[in-house]
Amino acid sequence: SKILCNMLTENSLTEKGSGLFTPEGPTAYYYDSGTEEGCLLLAELSAHPCLSPTYPPAVNWSSYAASIKRFPGGKDTFLGAVRRDIFTFSELRHKTGNYTVCQGDLCCHLIYRMSNNSKDEVYVLGAFDGLHGSLIKYHWQICTLLKCKSTDLNTCGQPVETAETKFEMFSLSGTFGTNYVFPEVLYSGVQLAPGEFEVMGHPGANLFSVFFSKHAFPLQVADL
Repeated sequence: SKILCNMLTENSLTEKGSGLFTPEGPTAYYYDSGTEEGCLLLAELSAHPCLSPTYPPAVNWSSYAASIKRFPGGKDTFLGAVRRDIFTFSELRHKTGNYTVCQGDLCCHLIYRMSNNSKDEVYVLGAFDGLHGSLIKYHWQICTLLKCKSTDLNTCGQPVETAETKFEMFSLSGTFGTNYVFPEVLYSGVQLAPGEFEVMGHPGANLFSVFFSKHAFPLQVADL
């Protein structure tokens, strides 16, 4: 086993927390947008997790997305920035629907059903396929379902910390060029949701699905 530590908090750089994550889920994490105080995170992790019988099997993230045609719901798209990365977005206009958004070689597919939809909140499906970073460039592919800061679509991608809209379910998938895809789900209040979602296997395909119980927190963002 190995012991790892992590601490990062710099609000002026929008770095408001950090965490230690494993294939089984988050081991420790910290978030604080109100102060400049940090928190030292410690965790004992397996040095060879892939040898464990509980290690998650490999997932072909793109097999499901590549097998379906584009949903018609994502025809009206617009551009928006998430930390300087220019995403292609499509607004979710109904409580239930199917959407597809593409950028470059990446197409993101969403099937969803809201249990309630606050009139003051707007959600979008977004896709990013490009270089991320200012000094060192990384090629990122991202599918995201996120809440906009306001009903003004120009605010989509700006930081948000609270939400009221709940989703009964949604499935999110993308035509990624790699199998190294990391799912993330945040509830209102920037709360991680370990154990609240699962990767569901289908004959010849896999897709990422999130199911919320009746007592689930409102959704802030979900990413692949």
